[in-house]
Amino acid sequence: MENKDIIELTRDVGRQLQKEEAYIAYQMAKQAADEDQELQKLIEEFSNIRDDIDRETSKDEKDRNNEQIRKLNENMRKVYAKIMTNERMMNYNDAKDAYDVLMARITAIIKQCSEGEDPDTTDYLPSCTGSCGTCGGCG
Repeated sequence: MENKDIIELTRDVGRQLQKEEAYIAYQMAKQAADEDQELQKLIEEFSNIRDDIDRETSKDEKDRNNEQIRKLNENMRKVYAKIMTNERMMNYNDAKDAYDVLMARITAIIKQCSEGEDPDTTDYLPSCTGSCGTCGGCG
């Protein structure tokens, strides 16, 4: 088999990946989150606050306003909570987690095969993260 053959097989894997439910759900959730104007405004607000904190904390200690930093951090936590409780963001995170598990499995199988494991029996053995929502392991 020449390199071009394995590259074409890899492209076939890519085409099949794009048909997988986890991939499609992830792409749809990403698009929905990207199109949610309220969510995008919150993300922009969060980023602006983070920039303000960075600017303030990079000042010399004598010029730094610690009370302002405290208020900015408090505000940033509130905005972050709003982002993370946004339905589209929660859907995005769930879909991304499921997609990441699929990609980790694919990557692990390819890596193990490249190290001499049997392609018919090798598989991904996830380590427990404590989150049962994206795991099919403990059962």
